[in-house]
Amino acid sequence: MKIYISADIEGVCGTTHWDECNNEKSDYTEFKKQMTAEVVAACNGALAAGANEIIVQDAHATARNITARDLPDGVKLIRGWSGSPHAMVQELDNSFDAILFIGYHSQAGSGGNPLAHTMRGSYIDYLKINEHVASEFLLHGLFAATMDVPVVFIAGDADLCYDAKEINKYITTVAVKEGKGDSTINIHPKEAVQQIWQGVELALKKDLKKCLLPIYDEYNVEVRFKKHQQAYDASFYPGCKQIDSQTVSFTTKKYYEVMRMMHFVIK
Repeated sequence: MKIYISADIEGVCGTTHWDECNNEKSDYTEFKKQMTAEVVAACNGALAAGANEIIVQDAHATARNITARDLPDGVKLIRGWSGSPHAMVQELDNSFDAILFIGYHSQAGSGGNPLAHTMRGSYIDYLKINEHVASEFLLHGLFAATMDVPVVFIAGDADLCYDAKEINKYITTVAVKEGKGDSTINIHPKEAVQQIWQGVELALKKDLKKCLLPIYDEYNVEVRFKKHQQAYDASFYPGCKQIDSQTVSFTTKKYYEVMRMMHFVIK
């Protein structure tokens, strides 16, 4: 069984302020360790379920957050950004049996996490795909579906977990925290690690194909930017149409084109 893990930090247990996610700030070290611990737990759960190959994408900021020496033997780690439209799921293809999302967070505009955003928080007010306000999980989970790779497990904030269950009830989720205004209510960090390990192991022993996200005949994307200048700039990407001063739309039958568009307009 070949498993892909994409890991972020804003949905990790405890993270509440942007300083805790920024490698230039003193608060960051503690949460880099927690991010690593949650990824290690996911790897251990996958191994316990019978995985014989695991690839982890460090998908936060510099993509150089996870402490590689702490990962189980044999796990491969992708560090840095290749520049591919695959974004947070570099090297994902149809050879994988499942994808797991660790440390993921609710979407831009959500009140479920003080750190809620979608891709570049300084750019996007919201992203919609076929009228559904999209998180980074949904953006990449739909891409995984085009390669027949199911999203079987998500760990992050409660709002994201609720949204994932609304999209596909078979996805196993672990909510490590809940956002309230500019605060978070967190379970114990060790409990988060334990629940992720157990949750991943159980999820990978179920019928994985039930966790596939839908594939649509057409994808209608709407991106609302924080600044009108950003929307004007994005409107020159082939296929993008400006529908008001801060919003562009994009329609395609191929989901890869959604990823390509996002790659070039979210700079």
